[in-house]
Amino acid sequence: MFILQRSAASQVRRSGAISKSEAHEPPAFGPDSLHGAIYGHGCAGPLSTPLKITHMITSKFDGVSVSTQASVYFDGKCISHAITLADGTKKSVGVILPATLTFNTGAPEIMECVAGSCEYKLPDSEVWLSSKPGESFSIPGNTQFDIRVAEPYHYICHFG
Repeated sequence: MFILQRSAASQVRRSGAISKSEAHEPPAFGPDSLHGAIYGHGCAGPLSTPLKITHMITSKFDGVSVSTQASVYFDGKCISHAITLADGTKKSVGVILPATLTFNTGAPEIMECVAGSCEYKLPDSEVWLSSKPGESFSIPGNTQFDIRVAEPYHYICHFG
């Protein structure tokens, strides 16, 4: 398994020496960026290689537009709200209640665990991997993935 740790986030945990604006700044897009590693640009191994990202937990978003109407899936087992950041970036924040579910993706997604934990199975894999608070995993676009939770799993979905 390929594991990527954001150096800025590691510094936050060790020293707290990063500013609030740096902690919420999206990664730069380029061959050596987090985006590049997630979407296969400059990443060792094939795109289907599982990628687990460990970083600081996002605790809040400032200056956002929030959809007040919740999206409810799987008979209420997954509930989320869409948010739009000031720069137009779209995300969703939500919770998945105990269940095993299969989600379809349109755009690539990064699932960031805020609280709780989950196990997930990526496309073309039979291996269940785990994610806990402070960890994220990426899912390619136009595919599906399985997720199972035994306790409420609070997440932020970053669309790529």
